[in-house]
Amino acid sequence: MAELTPTEEKPTRAYVIHPDLGRARTQRRMPERSLAEAVALAEALPGIEMIGQEVANLREPNPGTLFGKGKVAEIGERLKQIEAELVLVDGNVTPVQQRNLEKEWGVKLLDRTGLILEIFADRARTREGVLQVELAALSYQRTRLVRAWTHLERQRGGLGFVGGPGETQIEADRRAIDEQMTRLRRQLERVVKTRTLHRASRAKVPYPIVALVGYTNAGKSTLFNRLTGAEVFVKDMLFATLDPTMRSISLPDASGGNSGRKIILSDTVGFISDLPTELVAAFRATLEEVLEADLILHVRDISHPETEEQAGDVAEILDSLGVDEDVAAIEVWNKIDALGEDTRLALRRTDARTEGVQAVSALSGEGLDDLIAAIDQQLAEVLDEAKTEADLTLAFDDGRRRAWLHEAGVVESEGASEDGLVFHVRWTERQKATYEAIGRTSRPKRDYLDD
Repeated sequence: MAELTPTEEKPTRAYVIHPDLGRARTQRRMPERSLAEAVALAEALPGIEMIGQEVANLREPNPGTLFGKGKVAEIGERLKQIEAELVLVDGNVTPVQQRNLEKEWGVKLLDRTGLILEIFADRARTREGVLQVELAALSYQRTRLVRAWTHLERQRGGLGFVGGPGETQIEADRRAIDEQMTRLRRQLERVVKTRTLHRASRAKVPYPIVALVGYTNAGKSTLFNRLTGAEVFVKDMLFATLDPTMRSISLPDASGGNSGRKIILSDTVGFISDLPTELVAAFRATLEEVLEADLILHVRDISHPETEEQAGDVAEILDSLGVDEDVAAIEVWNKIDALGEDTRLALRRTDARTEGVQAVSALSGEGLDDLIAAIDQQLAEVLDEAKTEADLTLAFDDGRRRAWLHEAGVVESEGASEDGLVFHVRWTERQKATYEAIGRTSRPKRDYLDD
């Protein structure tokens, strides 16, 4: 191992344990793959050095220590030999179990919720994201104040104005957390109000919203960058990006030209199995873009051995958020470049896929033309169910609106009269609203006097 410079901190030696309940297990995943995901989560946290991992079988959780007495002793001896400093338990650990295991093993312990909160706290960048993570962390910490530490049971003396015993330390800590959570909620309300105003301003420019959702590390940000030309941070690790990003783009037509349909593409935080309820609640405001989306692109890592289980987790979270089952959606089977040649070619055949599925590689760009065409078609079915005809007369110098009419492909015929250019158009209500929002850019006419 390379020597550390004076400014570098020594990494924390971590050991990951996945408790497996065997026959009583309700999880849809194999324990070994769940352990692999837990290790990937741990590696996503900076300053961690992985020194070991294991699946710990148990018939039923022990109320006091989660594991049985023998298993606790066995793991404790192993942790001592490898000099572990942090144990990450891939599951829910009660405050009592956490306290007892930390005392027995002499290490710091984090459960799955605590680990994900640590990652989110490290990755959040926007003001709203930081506030949401702090709120979720306080909500989680508040549950840890139940017989978790003995010092919290001590009583504090009152001022003497009121009879009776003073309040306990646990009550004082809980009240302090509640006050801080109230302050954070007020700050979030102001941030959310600002974002609501931004959403209202976007509504005046009637572009449909297409939201990318999916399991973490499914390739959403790579696809977002490929479609928009943005430079959202991308890395092969869980929760590489947290804060939502939005870009407006124009969908190209089959010939490579501009179809005139502009959309707002939204990249959202990745989902994960057993996502802490504190985070689902805290990030509900951020995920409102999904609730208001005209079309959802469910991005799946089709090369992952548990892609079906991941899809099930995403569906459950979308349901918990209140996403309407009837909202238009396209399944995007991403990372086909990681599959074998025969499998990849088979998935690219239209007759080999279920309707509403597109097979792509966001990395290489394969299949994106078909995906864009499918997005355009879906939006046409959702938004353009009714088209009306109209006659328009534009001033000869109103070049901006004339250009937009041709760019949008709504012109049926064009002519001229004494009053200006005459158009017969066929368009949707959304296109009509966009046209009416376009301002004239030509300079006003000036009157010139004869010499």
